[in-house]
Amino acid sequence: MPTITPGIPTPDGLSDAFAAFPDDGATHPGVLLYPDAFGPRPVLWEMARELSSHGYYVLVPNVFYRHRPAPVFDLPERITAENRSSLFGEIMPLIKGHATEDVLSDAKAYLGFLTSQPEVRSGPVATIGYCLGAVLAMRTATAHPEQVAAVAGFHPGALVTDAPDSPHRQIPGLTAKVHLGLAEGDMTPEAITEISQAFDAAGVSYSCEIYPGTVHGFTMADTEAFDAAGSQRHWERLLALLDADPA
Repeated sequence: MPTITPGIPTPDGLSDAFAAFPDDGATHPGVLLYPDAFGPRPVLWEMARELSSHGYYVLVPNVFYRHRPAPVFDLPERITAENRSSLFGEIMPLIKGHATEDVLSDAKAYLGFLTSQPEVRSGPVATIGYCLGAVLAMRTATAHPEQVAAVAGFHPGALVTDAPDSPHRQIPGLTAKVHLGLAEGDMTPEAITEISQAFDAAGVSYSCEIYPGTVHGFTMADTEAFDAAGSQRHWERLLALLDADPA
């Protein structure tokens, strides 16, 4: 039973969002699904429906709500190398303007909304994300270890940077299980080593896997980067992570 929420209150206004969950009158584990840089749109909503069919309540927030409701961008039917650069001319200013403080205040609001829904089972939830959304999922999990039991990121954005607030520097506060599904070339070997060492030091259970033959964006069916085998592997890894969560 998917729905568009009327608005999740945040310190900066109302964030529209999409929710999908089984229409069976029961409660289900909650999942906060962050979209990629192209924002929430039909392909993400369809992925939320698919995940909900496995017994989860899935919330897909519009992280760009400060600018306009979803779908935020006027996207072509298929995103290709030819139209990608012009699209990013519009998208990058929004990403650069999305400060860590905004991410964290939104995360608190999203978690509060998700965990208060009558269809969501009590206890910790999972955060998952794609591209930019993987960074947001990790920031949410490290900022709210008591509320997040599992985190997954696929073809992630910059998880390891030189910035003082780089996501990998927040891992000491992490308690969730983690799966990172990387396209070939998403992270350098040095970055993979650095984030793996951070996970080891935090004592968390994690896997960091390069999906063979994939390019960045391989889960997104509305892009030319989509890879059917990589997408299937992503579903297998994601469901294994979530199904192992006692929440």
